[in-house]
Amino acid sequence: MKLTTMIAGGALALALTVSAQAQTITGADTDEILNAARGYGSASLTEQSNGDPQITGKINGITYQVYFRNCTNGSDCEDLNFYLGFLDLKPTLEVINDWNLNKRFSRAYLDGDQDACVEMDLDLVKGVSSEYLDSQFGLWAMVVEQYSEHVGYN
Repeated sequence: MKLTTMIAGGALALALTVSAQAQTITGADTDEILNAARGYGSASLTEQSNGDPQITGKINGITYQVYFRNCTNGSDCEDLNFYLGFLDLKPTLEVINDWNLNKRFSRAYLDGDQDACVEMDLDLVKGVSSEYLDSQFGLWAMVVEQYSEHVGYN
């Protein structure tokens, strides 16, 4: 009886391990990442000038990009860079500093033309669960909404 219980317990542990591994999303899983983006608005998969993948999406009518970074031959990327930039919206440095002082998971800056930008990164080297990926897109949606208001876009 104990041997049967041990074998059943071992089989269950193996099944749970395989199941957890099957749900791990890496930078090679562009379709899953695109589907996560589509959970928050329209999104399409395109290609950066260097051949690496890129998602262009809209959250509440605001266009953003997700750049796949540290890729090998245009795939198998190690991280994501969420990016939003407002052309010709030029807040003061004090407004940008206020964002960075009071917000934790993103960083804001003025680009070379003094346009308002905000970014957020996600490390995918070890992979993430689909639930964690979705939570990061949820966080990004909140950043997009709050940052656009903070810099006077809405």
